[in-house]
Amino acid sequence: MAEREGRPGVRKTGERCLNGSKSRDGCPKIGSSSDLNLPDTVVQTFRTRPQSPMKSDLRIVLLGKNLAENSRVGKLILGNEKFDSKAPSDQVQTERKMHKTVINAPHLLQPHLSDNQITETVRKCLYLSDPGPHVIVLVLQQDQCSTKDQEHVEKVLNSFPNKVYEYTMVLTTQESDSVEPAEVNGAVKEIIKKCFNSHYKLTKNSPSADLKENLEKFAQKNSGHYLICDEFEGSDNSTEQQERERGHKKSPLTVALFGNSASIQFRHDNILLGEEEYRFKTTDTSRIIPLPREIAEHYISVINMTVRHETELNLDCVDHLIDQLVNENEIHAFIFVVRLGQLTDADKNSLEWLQRVFGDRVLQFVMILFTYETEEKSKTIKDPVLEQLLEKCGGRFHTCNKMMNNQSEMRDLRYKIEHLFNENKQQRYTEIRRNFEKSEKATDRSTIMKENTQRITTSMGKDTHKIIHVEETRFKQDNAKEIDGKTKHLFNRLHLKGMHHKLRTADFLQLTAHSLKSTESCAEEELIQTFMQKLLMMNYRARYIHIEKNNEQHHTKQKDNDSNADMGDIFKAMSFSNKGISQSDRIHPMDVQMAVFHCADGFLKQLMVTKLSQCQYALPLLVPDPDTQQIEFPLWTFRQINKSWKMKNTNNEIISQTHPVYKTQTPMVSFFRFGSVSSSKSHLMNSLINEKHNTFFHRNCPGSSRTRVLMDGVVEIAWFCPSGKNTDKFTDCVAFCNLHGDAGDHEKQLQILTEMASVNVVLLPQLQNNDKSTTIIQNLYRNRKPLICLFTEDESAVTEPIKGKYKIGLKDRNQSEVSEELRRTINDCLSESSSTFRLEDLSKQIRVDEEDDDCKRGREAAHQMMSLLEKKDLTEIKESFLPHQGKLWHQWSQKNKELHRPRAYEIEMDISRKKTEMKNIRHQQHESDITTFIQLFFKQIQCHAENKMYFLKWLEIFLTSKNIFVPHKNDKSEQLKVEQTDLKRISEEAATFGLEHIMREIGQIYESCSSVKKNKKDLQFDFSSLPSLAAKMMISGFPLELMDGDAAHVPVIWISAVLDKLIQKLGDQRVFVLSVLGIQSSGKSTMLNAMFGLQFAVSAGRCTRGAFMQLVRVSDEMKTQMNFDYILVVDTEGLRALELTGSSTRHHDNELATFVVGLGNLTLINIFGENPSEMQDILQIVVQAFLRMKVVKLNPSCVFVHQNVSDVTAGEKNEEGRRRLLQTLDKMTKLAAKDEVCDAECFSDVIKFDVQNDVKYFAHLWEGNPPMAPPNPNYCENIQELKRTIMSHASKSHGTMLIDLKDRIKDLWEALLNERFVFSFRNSLEISAYRKLETKYSKWSWRLRSAMMEIENKLHNKIENEAIHEVEETDLQSELKTTSEEVEKSMSEFFEKDTDADILIQWKSSFEIKIKEIQENIVRETKKKLNEILQQRDLKKMIDAQKTHHENTLFEKSKELALKLKDKTNDEQTLKKEFDLFWEQSVKKIIRDTHPIKDNDIMRDVKHFLSDIYESAPVGHWMESKDIFSVPSYTQYVLFKKEFKESVINSSRYTQTLSPEDKIRNFITDVVQQTDKMIQSFNISKMGYNISCIQQITDYIKMRVTEHQKISVEYEFKNEFFMYLVHSICNRAEQMISDQHKMFRDANDPEIYVEKKREEYYSIFQKYCHGATSAAIFGEIICQKLKDPIEQSVYKKTARDLTDEIMKNCSSLNGNRSKLEKHILKTLAEEEDCHKYMNYIYNPRDHFKSFIRNKVSQHITDKFNVSVLPKMKENIKLLQQKIIKAAHESTEHVQVNRGDVGLWLKSFTQQLSDVLIFSEKDLSGVKHSGADNCNLLEDVIREELPTIMSDIYGKFNTEAFLVKLDYTFRPDEILIDHFCQCCWVQCPFCKTVCTNTIENHHGDHSVAFHRSIGLSGIHYDNTCNLSTHICTSAVGNSNLYFYPIGSEDKVPWKNYRTAGGVYADWSITSDLSELPYWKWFVCRFQKDLEKYYMKTFEGSGVIPDEWRIYSKQDAIESLDKYI
Repeated sequence: MAEREGRPGVRKTGERCLNGSKSRDGCPKIGSSSDLNLPDTVVQTFRTRPQSPMKSDLRIVLLGKNLAENSRVGKLILGNEKFDSKAPSDQVQTERKMHKTVINAPHLLQPHLSDNQITETVRKCLYLSDPGPHVIVLVLQQDQCSTKDQEHVEKVLNSFPNKVYEYTMVLTTQESDSVEPAEVNGAVKEIIKKCFNSHYKLTKNSPSADLKENLEKFAQKNSGHYLICDEFEGSDNSTEQQERERGHKKSPLTVALFGNSASIQFRHDNILLGEEEYRFKTTDTSRIIPLPREIAEHYISVINMTVRHETELNLDCVDHLIDQLVNENEIHAFIFVVRLGQLTDADKNSLEWLQRVFGDRVLQFVMILFTYETEEKSKTIKDPVLEQLLEKCGGRFHTCNKMMNNQSEMRDLRYKIEHLFNENKQQRYTEIRRNFEKSEKATDRSTIMKENTQRITTSMGKDTHKIIHVEETRFKQDNAKEIDGKTKHLFNRLHLKGMHHKLRTADFLQLTAHSLKSTESCAEEELIQTFMQKLLMMNYRARYIHIEKNNEQHHTKQKDNDSNADMGDIFKAMSFSNKGISQSDRIHPMDVQMAVFHCADGFLKQLMVTKLSQCQYALPLLVPDPDTQQIEFPLWTFRQINKSWKMKNTNNEIISQTHPVYKTQTPMVSFFRFGSVSSSKSHLMNSLINEKHNTFFHRNCPGSSRTRVLMDGVVEIAWFCPSGKNTDKFTDCVAFCNLHGDAGDHEKQLQILTEMASVNVVLLPQLQNNDKSTTIIQNLYRNRKPLICLFTEDESAVTEPIKGKYKIGLKDRNQSEVSEELRRTINDCLSESSSTFRLEDLSKQIRVDEEDDDCKRGREAAHQMMSLLEKKDLTEIKESFLPHQGKLWHQWSQKNKELHRPRAYEIEMDISRKKTEMKNIRHQQHESDITTFIQLFFKQIQCHAENKMYFLKWLEIFLTSKNIFVPHKNDKSEQLKVEQTDLKRISEEAATFGLEHIMREIGQIYESCSSVKKNKKDLQFDFSSLPSLAAKMMISGFPLELMDGDAAHVPVIWISAVLDKLIQKLGDQRVFVLSVLGIQSSGKSTMLNAMFGLQFAVSAGRCTRGAFMQLVRVSDEMKTQMNFDYILVVDTEGLRALELTGSSTRHHDNELATFVVGLGNLTLINIFGENPSEMQDILQIVVQAFLRMKVVKLNPSCVFVHQNVSDVTAGEKNEEGRRRLLQTLDKMTKLAAKDEVCDAECFSDVIKFDVQNDVKYFAHLWEGNPPMAPPNPNYCENIQELKRTIMSHASKSHGTMLIDLKDRIKDLWEALLNERFVFSFRNSLEISAYRKLETKYSKWSWRLRSAMMEIENKLHNKIENEAIHEVEETDLQSELKTTSEEVEKSMSEFFEKDTDADILIQWKSSFEIKIKEIQENIVRETKKKLNEILQQRDLKKMIDAQKTHHENTLFEKSKELALKLKDKTNDEQTLKKEFDLFWEQSVKKIIRDTHPIKDNDIMRDVKHFLSDIYESAPVGHWMESKDIFSVPSYTQYVLFKKEFKESVINSSRYTQTLSPEDKIRNFITDVVQQTDKMIQSFNISKMGYNISCIQQITDYIKMRVTEHQKISVEYEFKNEFFMYLVHSICNRAEQMISDQHKMFRDANDPEIYVEKKREEYYSIFQKYCHGATSAAIFGEIICQKLKDPIEQSVYKKTARDLTDEIMKNCSSLNGNRSKLEKHILKTLAEEEDCHKYMNYIYNPRDHFKSFIRNKVSQHITDKFNVSVLPKMKENIKLLQQKIIKAAHESTEHVQVNRGDVGLWLKSFTQQLSDVLIFSEKDLSGVKHSGADNCNLLEDVIREELPTIMSDIYGKFNTEAFLVKLDYTFRPDEILIDHFCQCCWVQCPFCKTVCTNTIENHHGDHSVAFHRSIGLSGIHYDNTCNLSTHICTSAVGNSNLYFYPIGSEDKVPWKNYRTAGGVYADWSITSDLSELPYWKWFVCRFQKDLEKYYMKTFEGSGVIPDEWRIYSKQDAIESLDKYI
């Protein structure tokens, strides 16, 4: 990592001076004893700056917890007594002496310090050691440091900047007087270890010089660097923070000037350099100091080397000078100054010198600065030599005058320098140089060190070894620092944050845009992602990724069009110094792998190594830590790897073996080298293992480079696994280990390998006595282990000097020959050696990654569980440790299937018995103890909540290991056969035992508790938390078992609960479900694993049957492109499984295929090989599954994957294959269509399918023959292409919400359980979406109705006011247009944006049509009503005229009387007496002249008409008249025209009977509906009742009965039917007719009406008597006339408002029809009235109406004061405002137009015509002569109106509200009209009403829950036994038959649709979807039902006991649960 220089000019008030004096800003001296009070706002930025500690202050920070100890150490360092040992312990002291500054913080390590105290003290220490400390010394007492102290020390150090441990030394002291140092305790050892073993022991007699020397060496070890601190806590308002926020650079750029000093004029206004520097005569004391210069308000640091360059160019000290320049400064650019037009030889030589000294790389940092003296000379550069110079420097130059005082020129220069810096990717030259030198010289330095060691060895005596040790230690320290720098640089280039920022598996397993790319090259920043993407796909080309480079950044610019170039000089052309990209610039592919490895957490490392193994790559065995160089054995990463091979036994029989690799006992061959060798060791090893595959990466592999950072010292391991063939290179499994780098530099690794190897192979150039390797090779030679020496400089063939020691020469020899010799030699050695190697044994010799605390605890926990399974086979384990998923679960599953698949003759009692048995099994499950194994699992999960992943992984590893069955080599054949037989038995009975079985057990524990509804006694926590565990595991990447393969059953309760928890944790995310189908062992799981980096179990045999699902996260960037958040991958067992041979294979496969296809948004159909018969079998299964989806309206898609195709590149062959596939699919479609009774001729009729894009051909998985073959890269590319195709499909899909997925799983499984999938499938998602649509439809239709009611009211008023005389539909449509458009917009948004838009789209057109129909109906009905009002208005003109005449007569006569009594105005008593006398006489006359309106007796009129029709009706017959709506059967009222089969359901055992009542009931319902409309059309409240109403009703009913009998071929009605029907209809309408007639009578009967006006007329009479003006009296008359219209308007408006409120707030009326029905059923249950129930069953529409009326009435009563009354008050207020406004505007109108009171009245009534029924005709008889004062008229109305309004308001009450309203405007009638415009067709069997909210809807009638058919009176034939069958279970019974009404042909109930008629219109699914409510009802009202039907629930119809367990509360709760 590049170091950065401190910024000049940054240090302000806080700057410290180094010379002990005050700085320019008055800062106190460092040595001052004054206390430093640092403000909180201080923020210091410290930067590493290379210095020599010997020539500037060595800054040391002492940290301790004992003042005396710290003072003692400080005195030793400084050699004085300056530290005050009695000073306050919390004071930070600073002392300086002899270029050493010591900052003493003696209290900082005291454990009691708060975080704030620590932070403040650390800030002070850093401030006082500005710009940063070289050494931090921890002063600790070595025997008195506790764990608590250790934690505090680490806390303090972590408060310092990063890398603090590299600058920290531990200094231990001891209290005892002993001279010998005491032993350091464990806590101190841990601290020392963290500080890279930097430790100094201070004894009582330790000399001061020794301590000083150690401190100086420590500083030298860090090359004089001090601690970097980019940011430290402080104020956000600091200068640096502000600069950072503005985007300023943290430090100025530094440039070095070289060249001709004569080209520069030094003077005070020289912006770049200033005045001339003093010249140095010698360089011994010279310092290179950057000069800060300000250019255009920006600082730049300038190092002027022009003078030094000229004087020191040829001096010997040039190396020192260059070192000083480079080591102490960060140079961003070089400026080479040249005089324009005067290029001298010296200038040329200088540039060459610059290139020679600083290297070729310097040219990319050089800019030429041409200076001129005059403007004329600055224009052009035409000198060819200058151009050649420029070409070398990339064409970069700038010109300026030599005085450098032009601001514009200098600003441009600064811009160009910054541009150069950015061109170089903001890299500094010094950074590039250091990295280059380190990489180039590492080998040379190593060689020099060895040479020095040898030289010292030969020249020194007894101190040789000590000196060698010192040299080696120094070399290792330098090398460690070198590696550290390279590592950081590598991590920076790879955009890795470092080893402390761990990469996780989730970082790579999510779906990103990058993961969809298929590229062989990428930019550096994408290298990690690309590598991991390919690796996870098992693409071994992951190591061969080409890095894209930007030509401008990495290549020197070329000028190809140079016309002056010498094209004929090849030597000149080829010697041109343009190297392009240096090979050392490339990132080594193995560095990419190891960088990820080092930065990965344990799980990602394990996944990486597992995938590397699958790629047949060598695996990291011993890995040095890049920071500490400590070697680690990553055993954890090997835990999931298994190796399989075949070998021959002594009988020449082939034995297959499979072992976990960490347990495998194999011989091991180790390879290593000494020094540099010309041959590649790794390449040679590859030829032994697999010559076609680079198992070990070597120098000749693509992308290899000379420099590698992380591989030296790494040991890799690979295994050769034989295939049992004669061509095998080795007959047994052999491990090969490869030590990378010079073995002499890695002694520990070499020692481990040589000790554990069976054979050692060493490469070296040649043997040399004085070589360091000599001793090692000599020892190996003397060892008894075989040794093979490969000499790269020797040409000899294999020789064996002594037994077991071989020599092979490599020079100039054929590679194949050498490889064969080496193979034979190794085989010979192995045949003589019995030693073997096992990975786990390596952990005894070296640190293992599994020593990590979390990993260790996880292993211990898992091992504790596994100890319970010792010495038990798999079958025994399942029986004893997993009882809940054993026999009981299998029995329950079988019973559940039997329940859904009833046998012939089964009745409801049998179904109930099965349910009871299932409950008993659940109880047995619940009573089963939770085994110790599962209890321990729960305990471990809870104890290791934070690191449960390690525990689960360990458990999975151990369980997998236990499953692997491996016969040994020395097994006898008979024994082998026995074990193979046992294996087969185990496979059949128990399959495998894995983590999924534990989760299955937990699932069954949950299901048993859930069914019983209580916790298990031995479960320590609530069972409801169990699904949360599974959900967390699923989120963590574990698959969840969806279908139990052993029981072939889906645990729906468990899966639903887990998905619910998943939704809680993630939210209701949208997922795209990707499922896969294919035959067994066809590579399904392998394909999914490669595609998404998953780890589904893969093996040749089947480990576990069933289906699993796993989540793949979609990255945030991809979520914007896709419509989902996760991909849910569903992996399934293979079809045509060998385990099911002989079983119902076909049925099982069909079941699985249907389930998987139905679940997936996209299904991959995996076809393996090219066997036509196999293809045909699987295609038939698949086609049948898709056909079923089509029938049940699911629309999944599919992609066919044809694997293992011999030549996927053959276009013609692929086209032919597609053609044949499509032909086969079409053929299978026709066959499947017959089975499913569906019309489909070809596959495209079934599913949208593109044969070109939806068929993929895959190459062979393996590139060669297993077990040594790597995966085929072409296969991986096929996977990537398939992945893109899947995403293309996914982008067009809406996916599935998790909550919907849960329902879909349940629906599919329920349907599959019933065998007849198509007839049993209930699409809950579709049902839910449709219900949502119904609710919306209800709101849309209500908006239209509500708007039309307002329009109707307005037009009604206008009609009554005679403002309009005709109503057209176009007028109504125009009025409704705005609302209609709003509804259309709302519909469009709903269908487009709703989460279920893809489901809803199927109904969009039908609902749009329906809304249009509703709108048209509303318009049509409104027009009809208004036209009827128009007609009735004309008819009642006479009534109104007579009424007006009476009023006007009274008015005139009262006026005349008043004029006579003017003189008696003071005698109120006389006036009252006279008026009463006048009133009585006048009223008598009116009554005498008019006919009074009589009360009506409707039923008397009915009897009269019926008696005339049927004169023979006996007297008293009417007393016995029955309510036709409540009779149980209509058969007594019909005469059958021919013998009618009543037998409806028939079998050899029993029959059920049903009468032809549906037609009659439907007929009655329709007649009632039409007569209701007829009665409303009479408008009795306005026209009054007349006997003709009854006549019209009777005639209509007679006509309908006659018509019905004509079309009925089965029966005709008796006379009684007609009589009862008319009587029942009129009897029901009697109350409504009477109420309306009363309203008419009250409004129009003279006696009643006039009497109501008495007080009004008396008031007017009084005013006349008292001489009121005509205008005043006329105003009061107007107010009195307005009273009735106002009252009527307020009632109507309030009714509409109230209806809106009820629709919003009333729980039973604020939804759709289904919700209303639920509340009706709840009310019925609460009331427990059987009569009401029967009314609901037989007359559902009437019951609904009655319920709505009751609810509205109750709402008005309960809410009258809080809701109704305020609405009325508000409406009165609004009307009052409108009337007063109309009066005022009318007055203004008269004044403007100079009119009279007539004009005023006309204007007034017109303005109110919309809101009131009030017109001029109401005042036609009132004389208003003399009332011309319109202002007075307005004032009177304004004064009198409030009194009128108050009077109206005072009469409002609950009793009057509905009575005052016309039926048409009542809220209950409005709501009835709204809710009852739906389907009322009843099930022909159980009488349940179709739940569709649209009348005459498209499609079948359906209902969510049917009920017992006995409720409609169906009973067994020839018995009195009512049936208990429920429709949904009955249609699943293959032995039930019925005779359709009027037919003699019996029909199987399961094929009920074939009966035609009403039966064909119903969709009844065969399932167990039953409502407990109706079971409770049957039990509760058993006696009432038996009495009603005069039959009993006995015999075959006995009520099952299971029905009787439901209480009323259970019944009510079931309504909330299911409806």
